[in-house]
Amino acid sequence: MMRRDELHINVPNPFRCPISMDVMRSPVSLSTGVTYDRSSIQHWLDAGHDTCPATMQILQSKDFVPNLNLRRLINLWAQSHGPISPASSPTLSDQQLRGLVQYLANENEKFNQNLFNSLSKMVDFAKSKDENRRFLANFNGFVPAVVGVLNREGVEIEVLEMVMRLLDLIASQNGVVEQLHQLITKSNRNCLSSIQLVLQSGSLSSKIESARVLGSIALDADSKRLIAEKEGLLTVLNDLLTSDTDRSLHDVVVSCLVSLSVTRSVKSELVRFGLVQFITETLSNPDVSVSLAEKAMKLLSKIATCAEGRSEISGEPKCVAAVAERLMKGSMAATEDGVAVLWSVCCMVGDKRARECVGKSNGVAKILLVMQSGYGEGHFMRRMCGDLMKVLSVGLGMGLSYDTMTKHIMPC
Repeated sequence: MMRRDELHINVPNPFRCPISMDVMRSPVSLSTGVTYDRSSIQHWLDAGHDTCPATMQILQSKDFVPNLNLRRLINLWAQSHGPISPASSPTLSDQQLRGLVQYLANENEKFNQNLFNSLSKMVDFAKSKDENRRFLANFNGFVPAVVGVLNREGVEIEVLEMVMRLLDLIASQNGVVEQLHQLITKSNRNCLSSIQLVLQSGSLSSKIESARVLGSIALDADSKRLIAEKEGLLTVLNDLLTSDTDRSLHDVVVSCLVSLSVTRSVKSELVRFGLVQFITETLSNPDVSVSLAEKAMKLLSKIATCAEGRSEISGEPKCVAAVAERLMKGSMAATEDGVAVLWSVCCMVGDKRARECVGKSNGVAKILLVMQSGYGEGHFMRRMCGDLMKVLSVGLGMGLSYDTMTKHIMPC
């Protein structure tokens, strides 16, 4: 039986245009000896360039000569292979990628089919295998050229979506996130506006890719603050949680918000958006993924560090109950986040309703398990568990005392 990949047609590199990456229909050669498809190179020259895209040599003449021999070879090859399969394994040579990088660096390009096709071909190439993604990530000038498209004003949404898809594909390669961090947050401030546009108006997949890239470049306090303070960006991220039901999107957006929640003003704004209600619904839903539930718990623990957040959580009994119910049902980090939330509302705020909700949700037994299982080995976590046991036992009339040194629970 023939394997699926044996049905793919590998297009010889010399038959592809270095700009569009499509099989050339009308190959023409410049004075540098490099051959392009006529429509692609004509568009390049019409944009005012006087260089060869692949070599960057100054052109002595902008005239080009039809490459009849190559055209004949392409026709013979096409006749013997039939229509080119969309599943053909994409290839890129150094020369072709150099031409594409120079083409992307043309700041006059906003949207045309060649620009879109060039990015699309690179996306297909990157999707093919990890080796291709490394090749792109390590190619000199590639990442800056792609990010440069984001930095232009008036670029069509279809092109921006393709850029974000490409950046998401290569973001896991060594050094790429650091480059993106530098290029997007330090130099090209308009990039955030382009990413925001994709988050607002792009397809579902491009929204997920954009949120993932956005979260990855928030590497330090300055970049997190810069991103979070981008006008309208937090509103767009919140809208994705409240107006869209896709949980994969929720997962990456919540992760992004966790990264951005470093200042009191950001946390307060998230509270005003009604994010506590979204987190409550997420934690109360038994069908959500473990990943989403734990990220929601992490975000809630961050919100609970500001007064507005603690007040909102205290006023939402279902939220406190959901947190108590989730204790010991996930990772150690998620359980510690849950304990921190309960400590904030039961001990810092001293909210009686919150203590009652914890008691009704079997929270006392859960906190005992946390202590006895070794979750609370850290000094602050051990102190929070002890404080919780004291206020809960008194509030519920259980007559318990807690020795923070021995971890024993004893009747008073």
